[in-house]
Amino acid sequence: MLLSLAAIVLGLIILVWSADRFVDGAANTAKYMGMSPLLIGMLIVGFGTSAPEMVVSAIAALDGSPGLALGNAYGSNIFNIAAILGITALIAPIMVNSSIIRKELPVLLIVTLLSGWIISDGNISRLDAGLLLVIFAGLIGWSIYLDRNKTSDELALDTEHQLENQTMSKKQAWVWLIIGLLLLIISSRLLVWGAVNIAQQLGVSDLIIGLTIVALGTSLPELATSIIAARKNEHDIAVGNIVGSNLFNTLGVVGIAGAIHPITVASEVLTRDWTLMLGLTILLFIFGYGVHKRGQINRIEGGVLLAIYLIYTGWLIKSVL
Repeated sequence: MLLSLAAIVLGLIILVWSADRFVDGAANTAKYMGMSPLLIGMLIVGFGTSAPEMVVSAIAALDGSPGLALGNAYGSNIFNIAAILGITALIAPIMVNSSIIRKELPVLLIVTLLSGWIISDGNISRLDAGLLLVIFAGLIGWSIYLDRNKTSDELALDTEHQLENQTMSKKQAWVWLIIGLLLLIISSRLLVWGAVNIAQQLGVSDLIIGLTIVALGTSLPELATSIIAARKNEHDIAVGNIVGSNLFNTLGVVGIAGAIHPITVASEVLTRDWTLMLGLTILLFIFGYGVHKRGQINRIEGGVLLAIYLIYTGWLIKSVL
């Protein structure tokens, strides 16, 4: 048990550190390759912070633990909206200015509804996974199209300001990109091994471990990115990071895991976890667009989101005691 706990702790520490290096390296490499700040903000920062979820879930599926992979993806989505945006809003109210994010919020809602339809039969087949990946590829193409037809946006300005504060050379960017990716794979392997062992020794499902410990750990890069961005008044990076990450998790992470190993979905995933994920996405949609006011997440709304996450986590813990 102690060895498994040590593997989880060490795996998470290396995972968070390497994910940060990977995103920095990827963002700066993209900048040197001529990619616009808007596209970097939408794809590299938003999707790149989900690299831990992708690698952990892929390795879990390869190891025959698809429940851990699904729990990691859905648990991360719940943590992203309820805990990360909740904590960030408590630190500083978040304003949603970017028109791009406002266009992505309905897409996230539709994708969340689609995921519910896919898991309603209790299974994610390779055909289902293929559908998720095709839609994911389509969204990337859509992002590139928007980039070519949008000259200025709050998200682009925030990302450009963030990149200007970094002095990474082209060679350093490539080095950190490669080192970050390699360490992501190694630390994810360590984390999955420890998590599966803990689940077996405690007699709980790998789904629960994925929804709690693993989801929290793999979401730490998003937490750090959103808090730092909010403190710098780069609000649209804070929200765009979460929207992009949740799209990546729902489509890319689940799609990759399901393509590697078909996933049997427990009934409580639909009635408990997906339902909460949908409810939180609807709340984010309402907050992002605003009702008779400018789109924002104030401190009261942030407190509500965080309270929801704490209640949900307590519910999960109680269910295994």
